[in-house]
Amino acid sequence: MQEYVSKSVFNEIIEKVNNGKIAEAEQDCRRSVEQCPSDVNVLGLLGAVLIKQGKLDQAEPFLRKTIALAPSFAKPHEDLGNLLMSVKKTEEAVELFKRAVHLDPSLASAHFSLGKALALTGRGKEADEAYEKSFALSPVRDALAKASQLHQQGKFEEAEKIYRQVLAKEPENVDALRMLAMIAAAANKPDDCERLLRKVISLAPDFALAQLDMGRTLKEQDRFEEAIYHFRKATTLEPGNAQAHFLLGGVLAPAAQTEQAAQAYKDALTHNPNHAAALLGLGHVLKTLGQQEAGIQAYRDCIKLKPENGETYWSLANLKTFSFSEEELNKMIEMVEGKQLEPQSEVNFLFALGKAFEDRKDFDQAWQYYDEGNQKQRALINYDPVLTEVQNDDLLDVYTREFMAEFMGKGNPDASPIFVLGLPRTGSTLIEQILASHSQVEGTSELPYIGRACSSLNRNRADGINYPQAMRELQPENLVALGQLYLDKAKMHRQEGTPYFIDKMPNNFPSAGFIKLILPNAKIIDTRKHPFDACLGNYKQLFAKGQNFTYDLTDIGEYFLQYERLMDHWDTVMPGEILHVQYEDTVMDFENTVRRIFDFCGLPFEEACLNFHETDRAVRTASSEQVRQPIYTGAINRWRYYENHLEELIEVIDIARDRYRQYEEINAEKFSG
Repeated sequence: MQEYVSKSVFNEIIEKVNNGKIAEAEQDCRRSVEQCPSDVNVLGLLGAVLIKQGKLDQAEPFLRKTIALAPSFAKPHEDLGNLLMSVKKTEEAVELFKRAVHLDPSLASAHFSLGKALALTGRGKEADEAYEKSFALSPVRDALAKASQLHQQGKFEEAEKIYRQVLAKEPENVDALRMLAMIAAAANKPDDCERLLRKVISLAPDFALAQLDMGRTLKEQDRFEEAIYHFRKATTLEPGNAQAHFLLGGVLAPAAQTEQAAQAYKDALTHNPNHAAALLGLGHVLKTLGQQEAGIQAYRDCIKLKPENGETYWSLANLKTFSFSEEELNKMIEMVEGKQLEPQSEVNFLFALGKAFEDRKDFDQAWQYYDEGNQKQRALINYDPVLTEVQNDDLLDVYTREFMAEFMGKGNPDASPIFVLGLPRTGSTLIEQILASHSQVEGTSELPYIGRACSSLNRNRADGINYPQAMRELQPENLVALGQLYLDKAKMHRQEGTPYFIDKMPNNFPSAGFIKLILPNAKIIDTRKHPFDACLGNYKQLFAKGQNFTYDLTDIGEYFLQYERLMDHWDTVMPGEILHVQYEDTVMDFENTVRRIFDFCGLPFEEACLNFHETDRAVRTASSEQVRQPIYTGAINRWRYYENHLEELIEVIDIARDRYRQYEEINAEKFSG
């Protein structure tokens, strides 16, 4: 056997590591070790490569063999120390780091790792000494440490100044570039953040943290397909990184890859069984898949790990068909009354308690919790009802009858989208489930891409003209391109290959005119419910994000009036282009309503759609369990249970009540006496 591999072979392996080809590097190392079992350079490199992939059990014997063969070789001592740190064998790691810095006092990274290990074992003075030696050996590391501290304190300008000083000396310092990207992200400058991270990744393709950061910034922009690529890359670079698998699950779920999301969360839990957020995410996707019992178990496992996290309790309440036990109810009350909870966690508990007491038909007590939860949530979010009205004024000013007539029919002719929109909690999930039960239609959940297409008109404008005014400058070819932009983004959510798909984003209702201009053959269905039920339903719902108008009764009432104002305008400027479906009509005259929907969409009637609740598909909204039940009328006029608490709301929207009075007598006997 050879004693050493050739320098060219070793350099080729190093190049593969630097280019992120870690699996190939591992195979080359293994072949080289078979040929040269005593080559400490290859043995040590194989150990390092295995660590990169999270194969710690496999890496350890190679590193120990390297140390045995070359006890004066500092680097494998450092690598083994880092491995032992990751499996919480800190004391043993300390001794290895001490040995590494003794063998090579110039090894700055080993001094730094020794500092971390000593700090974890409570030896603060020794840790400081190790850090100081590391910083003395590496002034750049010292500067980055100071900048990082400033960064964590929120002193972004001071931190940025130091990062740029580092880059003036080392233009390709990936740590400084990455942290500049994080500052750009905090300043809501996604383009700058992305540009910096792409440079980092080009310089260091195997930098897993940068891959994760890139995935995060792309997910924030709803660029799910690209985000998935970078999160997957991170899991390839570091298979044992539980957070990487968790973040992958968090983008696969909204990308409609629900089963893959469940697997990603399970992978995260394999590597870290105590990852509470992964359990919570797993509960969400199991619920979506209709695996309710498994989802409930995941939520309960999460509660065991983090009993003070109110989001998990609200997730159980948000199943709608779940009821808390007395023990669980008392535990929530204890949390709210006796614990110093994080503000958002407290809000979650309050909404969950509202649902728990509502299930027990104690509506006055339920209201107290719902109302307190809303007041606290309103203080945590920003919503300006005046701005909503001004934005709607702009829409009405641009989308006139003349403007619509001039451009109608000139957009992208694709007829595949069916938009279901309106206020949340008005039966849109029911309509989606009915449509998705049809053999020619796929439900894809709430897609963010119409809003993204609108906001794309705001980019690179120095003159301050934004959407909707920017619509006046568009030509037919621009409308076609915007329609195609939407279709391209929606494509990844279409898994079944059906001719039609549903976009159930309720917030698309202000964009109905925009939709018909860029996609003139798309269908638009507006779902409605009696305004008191609709507004109350929103007040009782704690949304994961957005819908900031829902946490104050006056805000909700005024928002409802703005919604009606816009929908009436769309009917005026493009008559017949929107089908309005009243929830009460749907449940009281089900088959005729279904036929009316299919006629509007140009779909042949299918008997199976009347049994929509038997459809085996993922449902990604708060109503996921409700739409797996047959049609029922129990949700009509539920506002009557809370009528004595709704004076503020009724006063605001009483002006709109006449349009819906015919529905107020349904279930009247339930509320008499």
